[in-house]
Amino acid sequence: MTAAREDHKLDVITIGRASVDLYGQQIGTRLEDVDSFAKSVGGCPTNIAVGTARLGLRSALITRVGNEQMGRFIREQLAREKVETRGIVTDPERLTALVLLAVENDKSFPLIFYRDNCADNALNEDDIDPEFIKSSNAVLVTGTHFSKPHTDAAQRKAMRIARENGGKVILDIDYRPNLWGLAGHDAGDSRYIASDKVSDHLKTVLADCDLIVGTEEEVLIAAGETDLHEALRTIRNLSTGTIVLKRGPMGCIVYDGAIPDDLEDGIVGRGFPIEVYNVLGAGDAFMSGYLRGWLRGEPHQTSATWANACGAFAVSRLLCAPEIPTWAELTYFLEKGSKEKALRKDAEINHIHWATTRRRQIPKLLALAIDHRSQLEDMAGGDPQKLAKIPDFKVLAVKAAAQVADGRDGFGMLLDDKYGRDALFTASAIPNFWIAKPIELPGSRPLQFEFTQDLGSRLTEWPVDHCIKVLCFFHPDDPEELKQTQIAKLRAAYDSARKIGRELLVEIIASKHGAVGDDTIARALGEIYDAGIKPDWWKLEPLASPNAWAALDRVIDARDPLCRGIVLLGLDAPQVQLEAGFATAQSSRWVRGFAVGRTIFAEAARAWLDGKMVDAEAVENMARRFGTLVEIWERSAQGIAAA
Repeated sequence: MTAAREDHKLDVITIGRASVDLYGQQIGTRLEDVDSFAKSVGGCPTNIAVGTARLGLRSALITRVGNEQMGRFIREQLAREKVETRGIVTDPERLTALVLLAVENDKSFPLIFYRDNCADNALNEDDIDPEFIKSSNAVLVTGTHFSKPHTDAAQRKAMRIARENGGKVILDIDYRPNLWGLAGHDAGDSRYIASDKVSDHLKTVLADCDLIVGTEEEVLIAAGETDLHEALRTIRNLSTGTIVLKRGPMGCIVYDGAIPDDLEDGIVGRGFPIEVYNVLGAGDAFMSGYLRGWLRGEPHQTSATWANACGAFAVSRLLCAPEIPTWAELTYFLEKGSKEKALRKDAEINHIHWATTRRRQIPKLLALAIDHRSQLEDMAGGDPQKLAKIPDFKVLAVKAAAQVADGRDGFGMLLDDKYGRDALFTASAIPNFWIAKPIELPGSRPLQFEFTQDLGSRLTEWPVDHCIKVLCFFHPDDPEELKQTQIAKLRAAYDSARKIGRELLVEIIASKHGAVGDDTIARALGEIYDAGIKPDWWKLEPLASPNAWAALDRVIDARDPLCRGIVLLGLDAPQVQLEAGFATAQSSRWVRGFAVGRTIFAEAARAWLDGKMVDAEAVENMARRFGTLVEIWERSAQGIAAA
């Protein structure tokens, strides 16, 4: 294919299935015995829309979803993935499709499709907007959606419009026998049942396709043949399009002209031998990689290499769409490879994957920190009535923060789940409001976790967008044994965060246990990075000089250029001291804002707990103090920008 035309907004529109996939989290067991699931978007064209977007293409999806929570999840997740969603129709009557899947062993992957009268199966010609189709260089249709008359008509309409307007048509044969009514509900993992009816139907599609992609079994069903060589020749007689034959662990072969006598004489890409963990979704990752090359005019060999690599990523991981690599991740792998046959065990690749698929961008973060437990307990002075009021005060703090944020992005709070349960519920209802929760035992040195040392079981209860915050009193000149004990605990927090899929903020306070010079915090972070710990955020004390910030910048630049950044803590400092610290911090490339607590809430907390301030006054007091710090920060930032 020639290079994509610049006058089109989109590179590709995919059409067909959209489901919520529920993957069994217990590996090596029957689907009957799975007792917990991980959720993701699914369906061949949906996965490909996500995969191509991650690889830098401008993709869109045409499908139907239900008017319920799972349908909204698909829309929202696709928006997070930068997939254009205006082709998605909300069906007022039908439910979003569901799929349950498991990894029984390295050769058995049982799955059940819940698709009886589902939303995407109601796709019809009226859902195909000609202007939308014209806005794309290509449309991708899927074999499964030719199985019903109305979905068949919808895809053929899109193909016709695309071809009439110079667009390309891509066919993913996507053969699922039980979705053609050829197998039972428990045969979702069946990949091939011969059917003249299916073959005769698919043959009518081939002539209008510029790219045809399928496994050996899918090529057989599309051609209606039992011999692979004859099947490829039958497809070639019906279509002049490029044929890509997927061969699992052997990669693929591309045929861009006559089918050779020796099938191995086609165009092949570089292969990537890896451990097979789960084959489900591998073909969608493969197609995403191939389209990244084909739609950008790359040679077939390059496209095949990228496809093989993306497929390798998918089979080495559990889920489908969430596991497809980003362009940064793919580029790293192609350049440097991996020592791991199981790519999911490669720490550097995993970090790139994590950091380049975060749920949203947060270029600025201004937060009110009231995750304090012991400090508020001290203010209550042991009075049971005052202690019982702490949760209500934290709700007031949320109201104050929300008042300052006023619907703007880049605001948030640190809240605990000891006294902040109601406050967390209130804060979670605020759109785009960043929330972090502490896990450290207050004041512990060496670091200990609060409530339980088993973080994994605790974090599974946390909302997916709540950030883990862990405070460590760490100084690079501490005794080596103490440092190693603390680093081991930080590593446990980091491993749990990555395993469960939560962001991590590490707060380092060094000044309580030693002198702080220009290189102190830089050395501290360097030692933590040495342990393989790469938090999403750092929360640090304001540093005294631009030289100190420059030293810190160099460490982050070298060790984790995908870090979200730094927020400044307050340590109950007076406003004038914070203002000076904010100004100095503007010299850093990595400081994104602040997360300050007692400077904002301490006065109101004491007065409110003593009954000297009513709710409205406490909210006003905290909002005024928080708002003032926001204004100071923004003035400092604007001053640097102007300079």
